[in-house]
Amino acid sequence: MAAPSGRRNGGDGASLWAALLLAAVALRPAEAVSEPTTVAFDVRPGGVVHTFSQNVGPGDKYTCVFTYASQGGTNEKWQMSLGTSEDHQHFTCTIWRPQGKSYLYFTQFKAEVRGAEIEYGMAYSKAAFERESDVPLKNEEFEVTKTAVSHRPGAFKAELSKLVIVAKASRSEL
Repeated sequence: MAAPSGRRNGGDGASLWAALLLAAVALRPAEAVSEPTTVAFDVRPGGVVHTFSQNVGPGDKYTCVFTYASQGGTNEKWQMSLGTSEDHQHFTCTIWRPQGKSYLYFTQFKAEVRGAEIEYGMAYSKAAFERESDVPLKNEEFEVTKTAVSHRPGAFKAELSKLVIVAKASRSEL
């Protein structure tokens, strides 16, 4: 984007441009997130444990790993999106079914991060789609630790459509 040249409407274009540039810098988010990387993968039923993982950040500093087992139906297309903050000290991992609700019966799940500690984690039985909103799992159905969001055996009701994690670089990574 080039700075405007000359005068417009009798005003000083250069000083207007400088003021707009300063305002944009001042209002910029401090923890801006890089353009996320999104990768599609198949969630496969059959009761067998499957794992899908992706790396992100400089030197693939962070890893997000999704491990699950599910039953019923056929393969579903899911996506994993990863992004890092501008300073590479935070990263996000979102795992979801873009079509909203999954029709698979999950017997277990775990979304794990490596190279970071979770600051926020949430699991959803239904992902937002068209005019519908995300529907979170009940707190008793899943747990969040420093490195994972996972099902609680005996309490998880087998519905999963989305996982969201925001993590900060581990002290050893700083």
